[in-house]
Amino acid sequence: MNLRQRARPLHCSNTRARPAAARLCWPVGAAIAVFLALAPAPAAARTALGVFGSWAAFRDATPRQCYAIAAPVQRHRRARQQPFVAVADRPARDTRSQLHVRLRDARGPDAPITLSIGDRHFRLIGTGADAWAADARADRAIVAAMRGGPSLSIETVDSRGRPMVDVYRLEGAATAIDAAALDCLARP
Repeated sequence: MNLRQRARPLHCSNTRARPAAARLCWPVGAAIAVFLALAPAPAAARTALGVFGSWAAFRDATPRQCYAIAAPVQRHRRARQQPFVAVADRPARDTRSQLHVRLRDARGPDAPITLSIGDRHFRLIGTGADAWAADARADRAIVAAMRGGPSLSIETVDSRGRPMVDVYRLEGAATAIDAAALDCLARP
């Protein structure tokens, strides 16, 4: 069975009869909306590779790049922007499995950003509302931890001094990351 056959449909139906499905539809739908709204490539140049659990995978044609992306489990009414976690492959930059986190608000000056998966904690670097792993080695360690954990959390303090915590399900993350990576490798 290939990755496309294992993907869930891009819509959720009959959510009243299946409340668990409704809870899973928001992160996937939000991930798709976040990616389509915030990514710089025109929507016509973007191809959906599939939805895998709480994650979705996409490919942009120009410049060629592939992403696995998810939205947090909980929406925040006061969010200034839609947060997400993405793992990207950019062949032109020779970049593989690079983590990018969009926070729901700008972090406070010098506030640390911590990504936690189980008992593993990673310090991220960032500016404003964006954060990344410090280097490729940290990217690899975070992605490896994502493959084995049930969820990840991003914690920091916003620009008004209030704590910010967003939680992301990791169900489907490994498959979405692999689908994006394989698709970018397979295309010239």
